[in-house]
Amino acid sequence: MIDQLAQYDKELFLFLNNLGTAQWDGFWLFMTNKWSSVPLYALLAFFTYKVFGLKRLLMTLVAIALLILVTDQLANFFKYGVQRLRPCHDHELQAVMRLVKSSCGGKFGYFSAHAANSFAVATFFTALLRTKYKYIGFFLFLWASVVAYSRIYIGVHFPLDVVTGIIIGTFLGGMFQQLFLKAVSKYQS
Repeated sequence: MIDQLAQYDKELFLFLNNLGTAQWDGFWLFMTNKWSSVPLYALLAFFTYKVFGLKRLLMTLVAIALLILVTDQLANFFKYGVQRLRPCHDHELQAVMRLVKSSCGGKFGYFSAHAANSFAVATFFTALLRTKYKYIGFFLFLWASVVAYSRIYIGVHFPLDVVTGIIIGTFLGGMFQQLFLKAVSKYQS
């Protein structure tokens, strides 16, 4: 069962990864770069400040830093615990896949920290700001989906790595949002 699922995952990876073209490589490399999200994070900080003020912004920044720390550490725990090779380290796939990055990255890839972090941030800020910014969730989840897909496109994650990252990131983003709201209500009372 697990072997069959892994085989389907490899086949889906090869299909999606080989849809890429040289004309789009620059876009996907930009989207997968962690620094490309800095303007979005600055905009989210501005919106948070505008809606809630400086104290709540500072509390939000601490919550987001902790959220990303937990998500990254959990991803590392799974990567070294599961030890599933990244596609670009899988000798069976190297000749038939596109590696768009100049390097493959770490040896193991289950689950995608990029996908988890982007969906965690999207979930957290959607819950925080949706009453003031009606369509923020649509844009944040679109951005998170593009970041998540970029990991398949450039050749460093299988689809199941990405889907698992999406699920875990969404869960952690929601959990941190709930904890954040409890902490804010205690702080304000």
